[in-house]
Amino acid sequence: MTSVITPNWPTPGNIGAAITTRQGGCSRAPFDSNNLALHVGDAETAVQSNRKRLAESLGLSQQPLWLNQVHGTEVIYVPEASAVPTADASFTDRPEQACAIMTADCLPVLFCDQQGTQVAAAHAGWRGLCHGILRKTVASFARPDQVMAYLGPAIGPQVFEVGAEVLEAFVQGAQGAQQIEAIQTAFLPSQQGKYLADLYALARAELTGCGVSAIYGGDYCTLTDSSRFYSYRREAKTGRMASLVWLKNS
Repeated sequence: MTSVITPNWPTPGNIGAAITTRQGGCSRAPFDSNNLALHVGDAETAVQSNRKRLAESLGLSQQPLWLNQVHGTEVIYVPEASAVPTADASFTDRPEQACAIMTADCLPVLFCDQQGTQVAAAHAGWRGLCHGILRKTVASFARPDQVMAYLGPAIGPQVFEVGAEVLEAFVQGAQGAQQIEAIQTAFLPSQQGKYLADLYALARAELTGCGVSAIYGGDYCTLTDSSRFYSYRREAKTGRMASLVWLKNS
């Protein structure tokens, strides 16, 4: 049976959301067992079987919109999307059209509005995050102050070591002095010229700067929790989890 985590956030009753773990599928090592990505070298039959089981277990009438993610800032409206669009976020206001993001250390962020009329999902690795993917996703909503966000499983702040150029990239993309201060706080000096970066704190700073105050989640580490999560940093040849959000039929 497909293994999923149900996000703990106070959404309207018509919002569905789920995050898969690496357990409960049919893929063989090193993709064992619930890999949902076709681009990592896994057998296509296994991936398609895992995807089919996922949709069935969530009660979805159709497959989620799977994206060709490129660490960019393109945001796609699901009803107008091609089969597999190149984008790093999607949004919809139609029921049963799930937005889906695949990750294995990068940060998945799920969104909905407080009225339950729109949902979105974004892939926020550090490149997309500092270049504005969350900003652009929030802009797809009519009222940012009515948006809530859930930060899914990502590499944790104790183990995400980066170079000084990553800190510099975030500072350059900041939306003012307050966000610069929050960004600097999210980078803890490590060894010579290196920092431990807190993706969760960086996402919160970005979302707060966009007017989003209802932010939840952010308490997992994909690298250290090998039983539940894939991690590209831990083992480069690996699978991908999916984070999904959708509007249920009334």
